[in-house]
Amino acid sequence: MFDKTLLKLTKPAVSRMADYAICHKVSADQMTLVALGLGTFGSLLIAMGFIHLALLPLLLGRVADGVDGAIARGSGAQSDRGAFLDITLDFVFYASVPLGFALYDSANFALPAAVLLACFVTTGTSFLAYASIAAKRGETSEDYPSKGIYYLGGITEGGETILFFVLFCLWPDWFATLAYIYAALCAITTFTRVKAGWERFGVN
Repeated sequence: MFDKTLLKLTKPAVSRMADYAICHKVSADQMTLVALGLGTFGSLLIAMGFIHLALLPLLLGRVADGVDGAIARGSGAQSDRGAFLDITLDFVFYASVPLGFALYDSANFALPAAVLLACFVTTGTSFLAYASIAAKRGETSEDYPSKGIYYLGGITEGGETILFFVLFCLWPDWFATLAYIYAALCAITTFTRVKAGWERFGVN
């Protein structure tokens, strides 16, 4: 829901960071791996109980994730492999954060983390399934033309996910409540995407 606006607001800063990375021979794929490393390190800190400290690598990882695409476009190195790597590792990161909370306090957080992860699976599946069929039909996203795959939005996109991750880390005692709330929002997103696919793909 917020991603389109966030992309416009952050584009100047992201472009400058991408130009700096290109000048220092940093490739888009390398930046994607840096993003994953920072994100999963943050999840590890959560599992170890350093939850507030985890905010820094989590946020830096998301900055790196925004820069990798700009590097690819700026260097003329956009590729299907890069798009595949980017989206795959994004979902690895998304899954690692609830898992970190479940490992930190399994007695209180394992169930809400499991519910949230289940909803992540459904939103991710509907997102990728829609993208796959849209690509087969030769369709492109007007809202997100720079994305490597067809990007179907919803009320829970990347921006909202990071917002809730930040809330988890700022108020860890509220993780269960926040996780259930976000799981419900993810379920709504899945429904809207299934509805969109059902209606869109019924027309040849």
